[in-house]
Amino acid sequence: MGASKTDQFTVQQNELAILAKALGHPARIAIIEYLLKVDACICGDIVNELPLAQPTVSQHLKELKNAGLIKGNFEGASICYCIDEAGFEKIKGFFQDITKHLEKRKNNCC
Repeated sequence: MGASKTDQFTVQQNELAILAKALGHPARIAIIEYLLKVDACICGDIVNELPLAQPTVSQHLKELKNAGLIKGNFEGASICYCIDEAGFEKIKGFFQDITKHLEKRKNNCC
């Protein structure tokens, strides 16, 4: 397997790629939507909402947390998850930059 060459890209580009990859699965989108709806929850609540086994949900939660899109705090024997605003601010800034560029464009390039 070859090197990924991520060191040849900016920190911002690498961070955005990690965030985008974390959002690249429909189960993770469903988890984010559920967390937005309930504003916080316990892992078992998410398992009850998705058609996936508990270990699978835990793996998706781990990926979202590692990417910086959700946070988790222990409450007794359970973990309570919520949205991590910092990760979504990076995504928001990226799409705002794209939108500004598209609004300035006078003509289509293709």
